[in-house]
Amino acid sequence: MEPIRNFAQLTSHLKSLNTRKRIAVVCANDSNTEYAITRVLNEGFAEFLMIGDSAILKKYPELKKHSQYVHAIHIEDPDEAALEAVRLVRAGEADILMKGIINTDNLLHAILDKEKGLLPAGKVLTHLAVMQIPTYDKLLFFSDAAVIPRPTLQQRIEMIWYAIRTSRCFGIQQPRIALIHCTEKVSPKFPHSLDYVNIVELAEAGEFGDVIIDGPLDVRTACERESGEIKGIVSPINGQADVLIFPNIESGNAFYKAISLFAKAEMAGLLQGPICPVVLPSRSDSALSKYYSIAMACLTCEKMI
Repeated sequence: MEPIRNFAQLTSHLKSLNTRKRIAVVCANDSNTEYAITRVLNEGFAEFLMIGDSAILKKYPELKKHSQYVHAIHIEDPDEAALEAVRLVRAGEADILMKGIINTDNLLHAILDKEKGLLPAGKVLTHLAVMQIPTYDKLLFFSDAAVIPRPTLQQRIEMIWYAIRTSRCFGIQQPRIALIHCTEKVSPKFPHSLDYVNIVELAEAGEFGDVIIDGPLDVRTACERESGEIKGIVSPINGQADVLIFPNIESGNAFYKAISLFAKAEMAGLLQGPICPVVLPSRSDSALSKYYSIAMACLTCEKMI
């Protein structure tokens, strides 16, 4: 498989598969979610279980054009709707879970239920996003901008494993993973930079397989070869990072918001760790972002089979 370098190639690839993934959407009562669902239906790579107020089918008549691929389950209480969506996934009746207009904490409560939820014991819940930046020549993955405030060493290792698996779903056989810091220097003042040393040593010992991992690096050095040359920094990343691992949620989230606002980057993102892909968009995410997140979920779901 050739690497998928932009979202147009992603959707084209999904359309070529001629299969539809089943997506359980909890409380899809907003226009951005409706746009994303309608576009996916038009592209033909998913079908939907709309769990919440069944009047949505009257509110969004475009959905009726695809009635054979849209099924409504009327549950007015959002918490009950979330529980039903999780049950459908566990029962094998849905491949993907998606958040609509429901409080994130309420949905996570159902996902994280120790007996009936979707996160296996011992797994780490984190978030992985991918962006298409007009000035970068390929897709760029990054983690974690939404879930883990300050990752431990073990959590970082799990974040890297998720990023490796997902990037390989996109056809990247040897992902280049940059461990991000404000400088390339290791210092006890920044404990995560000490974690980076351990992670690089594990990578060099073959712990992660065929990957390139280096850090600490700043974002510019990770993504621009000339910056490293000017600084005299020699790194196997060589300014061609596929994945950025951020030190904490503040830096990851600030990067996410800044790049989307000022660089007009298109975004997609998923929760990592549950037994199925979970599309958990931010309230401020665009309709396109929700659409691309669904596409990302369908691709990673395809590779899970």
